Amino acid sequence: MSEALKTAFWDRIEDVQAGLLSVGSTRAVPMSPYARRDDNAIWFIAAQGTELAAAARSSAEASFFVADPKANLYATIDGQVSEVNDPAKLDELWNAVAAAWFEFEDGKQDDDIRLIRLTPVKAEVWATTGAAGFVYELVKSRMTDEKPDMGEHGVVTFA
Repeated sequence: MSEALKTAFWDRIEDVQAGLLSVGSTRAVPMSPYARRDDNAIWFIAAQGTELAAAARSSAEASFFVADPKANLYATIDGQVSEVNDPAKLDELWNAVAAAWFEFEDGKQDDDIRLIRLTPVKAEVWATTGAAGFVYELVKSRMTDEKPDMGEHGVVTFA
């Protein structure tokens, strides 16, 4: 594993606005991630009563799938999820996206809000060069007969 790829992963996942989260045997559902490198965690704000929140209470294995061309990141992230009761963390993560889902109730004070922490164990990561870089590499490969450099790809492990 390259430290550069791990750094690129954390730098880019902060810009990801949505992905698919699957916990245990639950179906994958779209969720907005809140990545925090210092926590070694990807946080999610969910609602009580969902299959996802129920599965997270049992500290289950989970996968988060990202395909975000704006962040130039594609990844499959595997780890453990747990439900966390931390009002300070919820305050830190709360933003307009979260408010849009819960503002019709009681906002951050809504008793149905569940904070889910994904602690990544490993991830297969593709950190791409972006659209302009992609076109450049394709053209260059046609002119030089060399394989195009589409960015870094590899498996990242987390401590």
